Amino acid sequence: MVRVSVVIPVRDDAAHLRRCLDALAGQTLLADEVVVVDNGSRDDSAEVAQAAGAVVLTERIRGIARASARGYDRASGDVLVRLDADSVPPPGWIADALRLLDDPEVVAVTGPGRPHDGGPLIGRLWDAVYMRPYFALMWAALGRPPLFGSAMAMRRSTWDAIRGRAHREDPEVHDDVDLSMQLDPAWRVVADPVLTVQVSARPLSGLPSALLRTRRAFHTFRVNGRRANPVRRWARRVRAALRVRRGWRTR
Repeated sequence: MVRVSVVIPVRDDAAHLRRCLDALAGQTLLADEVVVVDNGSRDDSAEVAQAAGAVVLTERIRGIARASARGYDRASGDVLVRLDADSVPPPGWIADALRLLDDPEVVAVTGPGRPHDGGPLIGRLWDAVYMRPYFALMWAALGRPPLFGSAMAMRRSTWDAIRGRAHREDPEVHDDVDLSMQLDPAWRVVADPVLTVQVSARPLSGLPSALLRTRRAFHTFRVNGRRANPVRRWARRVRAALRVRRGWRTR
């Protein structure tokens, strides 16, 4: 039986975390454990997690990449689900993630976010200027779908293969972009709308938020050097596809 661990990094986000944990308690397929990594909260995020029965880790050094990696390392599941504190997965989310991971060639799965606040206008802006551009531009750069940190799941073996390359000590990296870059372009990642989660519209809260995310995205590409080079990644992807096709022809 496949064991599932959910990892949630949090800092000063108790109200959203409570809603996320309630959604996890309502899953058609419950996780075997929920690991909440408290990244130096000054509110009652840790108490909310403890009350919900989660394993609570304390990571006092700030940085979502560091907090997330701490959770992945501690988690005991065969599948590691990553949600943000403001993620609200629908009841069948974990079951759908496992169904997509039934394919042994798939190393990770992900889906988009949809804002649960802000109204219809924010929803349209979200798709137009944030979510769709993220997936389209990152797909083009990576040679395959990117992971979206608010709604993703990967095999434990996937994390074990890349954990030494992740820039967990750098507080300026986009942790999901960085994680995406550590995955070999030849590996199969599935992005499916069935894994859509509700999230806060905070990324559209204003120009400072947008500039911060943009700066961190460029920084993440920079620190990954050759591994982030789109030409090299697509070449690797094409070579792998050709090897597969030649293998089919010789059968």
